[in-house]
Amino acid sequence: NAEYMGPLWEFVPPKIKKRHVTALAWNPEHTDLFAVGLGSYDFAHQTSGAVCCFSLKSPTYPDVLYTTDSGVMCLHWHAPPHSSLLAVGCYDGSVLVFDAKLSTTAPLFRSSVRTGKHADPVWQVVWQADDLSKKHNFYSVSSDGLIKAWTLVKSELQYSDVVTLTIPQADAARAQGSVDALTEPEFYGLAGGLCFDFNRAYEHLFVVGTEEGRIHKCSKAYNAQYLETYEGHTMAVYAVQWNPYHPRMFISCSADWTVKIWDHTAKHPLFSFDLNNSVADVAWAPYSSTVFAACTADGKVFVYDLAVNKHEPLCEQKVGKGVRLTHLAFNARPDDYTLIVGDSKGIVRSFRLSPNLRRIVQADAVAPQSVLAAAEPSLDIDGENKPKAPPKTREQLELEKFDALIATQSKATATAAATSVAPASPTSSP
Repeated sequence: NAEYMGPLWEFVPPKIKKRHVTALAWNPEHTDLFAVGLGSYDFAHQTSGAVCCFSLKSPTYPDVLYTTDSGVMCLHWHAPPHSSLLAVGCYDGSVLVFDAKLSTTAPLFRSSVRTGKHADPVWQVVWQADDLSKKHNFYSVSSDGLIKAWTLVKSELQYSDVVTLTIPQADAARAQGSVDALTEPEFYGLAGGLCFDFNRAYEHLFVVGTEEGRIHKCSKAYNAQYLETYEGHTMAVYAVQWNPYHPRMFISCSADWTVKIWDHTAKHPLFSFDLNNSVADVAWAPYSSTVFAACTADGKVFVYDLAVNKHEPLCEQKVGKGVRLTHLAFNARPDDYTLIVGDSKGIVRSFRLSPNLRRIVQADAVAPQSVLAAAEPSLDIDGENKPKAPPKTREQLELEKFDALIATQSKATATAAATSVAPASPTSSP
């Protein structure tokens, strides 16, 4: 009955020393293939970067190796049928696009000062569906406080500023004409963006994690101000990700040692977990709405299943010796239970989750001999014919599982709140 991660292979980039794993991304079409970004989080010692594309079928050497002038900080594969396109963000503020199908190792597109590159490191890039003119496009977020949209046009990248990440208190102070408030350091400049993710059900909606710990909900269509600001983290937010099954829920992790789960319609987190060290990355499992994994700076990976235990991890496992874990990623296939983890020495380790870490709900199946019976109408309480409800899909069952979790947690929170404000019972005087 043990819950554990079984080690598979180690992937060591060749001839690349003193680089951190700064990004991991599985290819959405060729599901044995993943890309590794290599750069440095030691900002006093910046060097060149690299991207290695490894396959689980040949772990000894990368299938593709790209080198970059500046350290790689993030990367993302395009969705099929253009899954050979890889967007890359670098420490110097530039973004690049490579095509893994081509024999050349030079980027197809590269931003420059002339074409509007970021002024600070690019921390995340995310492809979006092609625009109305069928042009590929992706978004980037940077410490310079800007979220940009990049469109691939002929031989160059064209950009537009989507959102400027202002600091809410600074906006309020300016509106009130309060000069004194602006003497506080946090009121100067813009909020540095560190991560973002787009909602799968509502493509215009996205959340952004920032250096000062706030998470902002934004819209592509409305860039004048935030739709909502979530204040729960007290330090930099390193990752945010929408739940793959439930469109209201997203998860975040922070340098403040915590992982939090949010309903975007509420201002406060639904769950919060303290992992006793800076949490570098967090990710939902693609096979369950209630499973997620997180990695910490002291070299541990935690795997939770909220449907089994809402308070403690099912698995807490040390990975490597004397390393900081920097990123992790689940294989994108829902029936694959491989997790890859990158560290501060540039090594990526792969693991297979044990059966007790991958409990899934089974979609209703109609037995072959009962297909005709299932198609026949049944009688309701009044004796009238009514069609049988179709069997529920796995997605519907996963959504219902998380809804039940939300209901239970909301009830527990309400009970705790009522208990805390209940008046003390009167005591009789002696």
